[in-house]
Amino acid sequence: MTELHAAAMVAVISLVTIALRFLPFWIFGENRKTPPWLAYLGQMLPFAIMGMLVVYCLKDISLLSSPYGIPQLLSCAVVAALHVWKRSTLLSIAGGTACYMLLIQFVFT
Repeated sequence: MTELHAAAMVAVISLVTIALRFLPFWIFGENRKTPPWLAYLGQMLPFAIMGMLVVYCLKDISLLSSPYGIPQLLSCAVVAALHVWKRSTLLSIAGGTACYMLLIQFVFT
């Protein structure tokens, strides 16, 4: 890839990113009310995305070979427990990730 192609690619990616960031403000200005269907999507999509991420993370677990999915399931339990206890998404994700990394690095090697 030449320097010109690389610069053009960075420019296009930058313009698309900027356009996507400003698009909601252009469409729904200060005086325009957000449609109910869009507000509904804004409320429901985070839960749907989290569900998809859980399925994606657990899809390759092999229950028939070692470690039998134990690190993944223990980490999911840690995420759920932390979220019920503290109601902090960031803490839950960080705690679950740390638990998983510690389990696969030191316990299930």
